[in-house]
Amino acid sequence: MSTIVKPFIEAEILKEIQNEIAVEKQVIVHCCFKNNFAFGNLIRIWKTTFLLDAQSAHKSKLLFEDNICFGPKWMEVPLVENYWFTLIFSALPKDCTYFDLAEIIPESDGFYVSKIKRNRTDVYNINL
Repeated sequence: MSTIVKPFIEAEILKEIQNEIAVEKQVIVHCCFKNNFAFGNLIRIWKTTFLLDAQSAHKSKLLFEDNICFGPKWMEVPLVENYWFTLIFSALPKDCTYFDLAEIIPESDGFYVSKIKRNRTDVYNINL
């Protein structure tokens, strides 16, 4: 059984992010990709990944990624491990209570997590 390792963000980057969060009201999503395949797996994230407000047509834009590459490039996930990466999005509307994470891509099997309950910190840990 593998252990879950939280993502590490350099102190300098974290300080910059925290300053911007206070001003910009950004949303941080820590993602855990569960790689259960003995032969490994490839992952990537497309810039066309959004947070979709369940109550409106609002889309929060992906601003920054850490520990994952942008498509069309691929990166290999270590064998039989949980792999963590972080995504930072623009703010959700104040009245948003639930949202979806949706990777809108020109192929099947994009990342999609529905009905994520909004919290007051706008920092989330999700499993993919």
